[in-house]
Amino acid sequence: MSDAIHVVCAGCEAVVRVPLERAQEGPRCPQCQQPLFQPKPITLTNENFERHLMRNDLPLVVDVWAPWCGPCRMMAPHFDAAAERFGARARFGKLNSDEAPTVATRYGIRGIPTLLVFRNGEEIARQSGAMELGA
Repeated sequence: MSDAIHVVCAGCEAVVRVPLERAQEGPRCPQCQQPLFQPKPITLTNENFERHLMRNDLPLVVDVWAPWCGPCRMMAPHFDAAAERFGARARFGKLNSDEAPTVATRYGIRGIPTLLVFRNGEEIARQSGAMELGA
């Protein structure tokens, strides 16, 4: 039996077992037929955050943002590009702190943008504020 990972579908939130050797082949969700690895971040909410955090075997990278935040809007295209480039190696999600205050409070978000990285449900890294991007 081969190694496999569990991935939460961004479309229907089903937990799907994907053999590692097939992860790069564009697998689809057996329930809703959407691609499991889409080239864009997942929209995270108070309601779906826990499922994506605890049921994905891939690391979860979360951009905590708000629509009124200038630095958040400046960073968004770079975060989207990372999701497109690394989408089969990590899950990328955007959490609007105005619409998901429960999650933002739970993780002590005091400033935005804030990037959080989780592995196996545990926070392993955090970066607050906009980052300088090199060439």
